[in-house]
Parts: sequence; C-alpha cells; structure tokens
Amino acid sequence: MNASVFRSTRKRVAVVGVLTGAAALALSNLSPAGATTAHHAPEKKPTVVLVHGAFADSSSWNGVVERLKKDGYPVVAPANPLRGLTSDADYVRSFLKSVKGPVVLAGHSYGGAVISKAAEGESNVEALVYIAAFAPDKGESALELSNKYPGSTLGPTLNTVPFPLPDGGTGNDLYIKADKFHQQFAADVPSRVSDLMAATQRPVAASALEEPATGAAWKTVPSWNLVTTQDLNIPAAAQRFMAQRAHSHTTEIKASHAVTVSRPDAVTRVIEQAARATVGN
Repeated sequence: MNASVFRSTRKRVAVVGVLTGAAALALSNLSPAGATTAHHAPEKKPTVVLVHGAFADSSSWNGVVERLKKDGYPVVAPANPLRGLTSDADYVRSFLKSVKGPVVLAGHSYGGAVISKAAEGESNVEALVYIAAFAPDKGESALELSNKYPGSTLGPTLNTVPFPLPDGGTGNDLYIKADKFHQQFAADVPSRVSDLMAATQRPVAASALEEPATGAAWKTVPSWNLVTTQDLNIPAAAQRFMAQRAHSHTTEIKASHAVTVSRPDAVTRVIEQAARATVGN
C-alpha cells in the first residue's frame, strides 16, 4: 500500500472513531433519563370489590363494572350469600384476603351492612362506598334502620318462602313479588329490564335483615355515600342519617333503589372519587 492510500485510510478510521465515540457519549447521556422513566411507572390502581344486596345478584353491577374497567380499574363482584349478616361478612372478608394490594370496597343496599363488618381489621381496605345502602352501627339491624324514618313500602310487597335450616329448623326467604318489583325496587329502570331482574332476584333470609351488626368499619375507614332520593326500600332520610353519622362524602341523586342499574355512571363517579382520594388513582 502506498503512503497516500495509507494516510487516507487512517483518516477515515479516525473519523469513524470520533463519530462512534460521540454517539456512545450521547447514548450514555440519554440512558439515565430513560432509566428514570422506567422506574417511575404509574402505580397500579386499587381493586374495586362490589358487594350486591338483597333481591339482586352480582349482575346488578354490570354497568358499573364496564365503566370501571374502561377506566383501568381491576374490579370484581363476588356473590353475597344473603344468609346472615355475620356469615355473609365472613364470606366477603375471606374474599378480600385473596386480593393483592389496596381495595375500594362498595356495597349496595344490604351489601352496605355486610361491608361494614367485613372490612373490620382488613388493612388493605382503603375506602368504603355505600350505594343506597345500610351502614349500621354496632347493635343495629337493617330492618331497624329501614323503619327508623317513614317512607319504606317494602314490607307489603314481600313474598315469604320457607326453607330448611341445617339444624332442622325452618328459615324464611324473602322475595319481592314479581308484579310489585318494578315500582318498589327499580321504578327508573325500563320494564323489560326490571322484569328480568324480578325473575332472577336473589332472596335474602329474613333473619339476615333482623341480625344486629357487631361492628362498624366506617368508624375507622374513610367512606363515600350515594343517597337515592326516590328510594322505596331505604328511605332517603335513613340514608342521610347514616351518611352524616359516618362523616361520609355524600352525593344525592334522584334515583330508585336500583341505582346501580339505572345510573351506573353516577355510581362509578362516586367509587372513583373514593379511589382517587384514598389511593391516588
């Protein structure tokens, strides 16, 4: 190789070396920022656990579930046995223990009484949300609270069906009569939908509504409350009383007792308010 060719080649190698070194330096300057971004990914949203009440099942939360999932929340609506307040709360508590991370726990109707007991001592429950729900204090029953103020017309609409108990005795299941269901439970829901709800309703044992609460998690856990002003099951006055006593963040809405079906948008907003305020997501 002659001298001129050698010098030209050496220059090209030197230029490539300089460019490579500059690129490496640029990448090294960028990499810490990239690493920082990776280490500061958004925190996972809390899991929303939804507990239905009497005369309904988990499908009554379907519209709420759809909206929560769209907004990125993990959500689950386990079955509430509706057999007895203590046993129902124990069942829900066992489910809560299977959920990893923070929980926003919401209850509708009698489901409110259940979450009030189930959340006791569960450190992952960051917020309680009462949707047209009972929030009893120790010693109070759902039946007592529904009769505390005038306005409930539930009693005359009920049909009683006896069922055998494990100890050989007899219990009583309560159903809302099919021809009364729309007006009593879901007056602002289309009749074609409320007719299906009536046919598939889950009965509640009468003893569950009569059983006194043995705890009240709302005394130590922040709570939110959606009061339904057209409610014929739990009078709005009773709902307000329980919300004020619990120092809940309260929203009122013109809706029937079946607000999870008729106004899932409003229900979702209240649940997400609780999630953002307590968990930050």
